[in-house]
Amino acid sequence: MTIISMSLPDDLLQEIDQLQTALGFTGRSEIIRAGLRSLLTEHKTQAHLKGKVEGVLLVTHKDQHSKEVSALRHEYRDLIKTHFHTHLANEHCLETFMVQGDATLIKKLLQKLQTSKKIDFVKLIVS
Repeated sequence: MTIISMSLPDDLLQEIDQLQTALGFTGRSEIIRAGLRSLLTEHKTQAHLKGKVEGVLLVTHKDQHSKEVSALRHEYRDLIKTHFHTHLANEHCLETFMVQGDATLIKKLLQKLQTSKKIDFVKLIVS
């Protein structure tokens, strides 16, 4: 097995340690491997999306980044059939998008959200 080194912010490392204990993982490496497997599985599922797709896209971000999300919402307005914006605790927001359209375009929107440093969480659920 190859050993790698990585940098993590202290708050993320604390959350990983808490989750490790709560879920019963024996070490940090084990829980990080499980998380990576989950991410890879999700990516493979999304990569195979073709044709017309319907689903829900969940996004969380800090309130101060609402303009960036709004810009993407307008850029992909033909895909977004319904949108809900909810204010959460600690100056965070939840955006719920009902999406319908070409899988290639939905994946582009998803990729832009996933790679943005201003987005905390993204999850696509397809029907």
